[in-house]
Amino acid sequence: MKKINWRNLLDSGGVWIALFAFLAVASASNEYFRSPQNLINITRQVSYSGIIALGMTFVIAAGGIDLAVGSLFALAGVVSLFAMNSAGGSEAVQLAAGFGAALGVGVAGGMLNGVLVGAARVQPFIVTLGTMSIFRSLALYFANAGLVPTSNSLYQPLVSAKAAGLPLATLVLFGLTAVLAVVLRLTRFGRHVCAVGSNERVACYSAIRTGVVKFWTYVLVGGLAGLSAFLLGGRLNSISSSGAGLSYELDAIAAVIIGGTAMTGGKATVPGTLAGVLLLGIVSNVLDMWGISVNLQGAVKGLVIIIAVLIQYRRK
Repeated sequence: MKKINWRNLLDSGGVWIALFAFLAVASASNEYFRSPQNLINITRQVSYSGIIALGMTFVIAAGGIDLAVGSLFALAGVVSLFAMNSAGGSEAVQLAAGFGAALGVGVAGGMLNGVLVGAARVQPFIVTLGTMSIFRSLALYFANAGLVPTSNSLYQPLVSAKAAGLPLATLVLFGLTAVLAVVLRLTRFGRHVCAVGSNERVACYSAIRTGVVKFWTYVLVGGLAGLSAFLLGGRLNSISSSGAGLSYELDAIAAVIIGGTAMTGGKATVPGTLAGVLLLGIVSNVLDMWGISVNLQGAVKGLVIIIAVLIQYRRK
């Protein structure tokens, strides 16, 4: 009989164990926390950064990083609502124009990062640090550093629609998790992503086009940022050029690392990222209930990232 490797089991499922343990403690300490409405609200609140985190999983798995994704989120949202407001035809046509604009801007921003990282071979930290400033500045410029509203009567009802009691954004998050988990584990692209992150030189010798693989990881996270921006814009019927997507890159990176994806690349888990997203959402919710200042929650997330990275290096 084969012995159970408890270390491997903890490596692959540790974040889920932590998630359910924290869920149990939080439920026992506060009656409101375990109410269905509060749990649904948590999943909805984390869905927007969570969708981005799924794409960030691929970027980090390939040995990269994307610091610009929060600013790209804001730019995609601003352009989306401008396109929706200025498009002619019916409100359905305007809605389609806004959706296309959000995806288009997200993909274009991802392509820019992908070309600079994958083709020009510039360090991803430097590239995305620069494009972070570019994207946020463009969003502020187009919106005059303010809010971009929309009066489309179909937008909010569509994005606020529910199925089985779950908001559309939550359903999109769960659906994308299933799809991208299959992509990462069962497709050639997914295997190439992990191979590039594990050892880029060996991947090159294996005839893997490493630059192309990196390019598509940035396109993926950019497109997901655009999709997420469209969903958030519908929930609020507006987008703030200064506040939208703020710290989303930190939230996404934290969820990915907590979920078990190696910060140095080569090892990744999409379901683990989902668990990391939910765990961070529960932590934020509990901190709110305990009356901890919102201004300190970023410090908690930063501390969680440091602890998760230290645990990874300890295991190595």
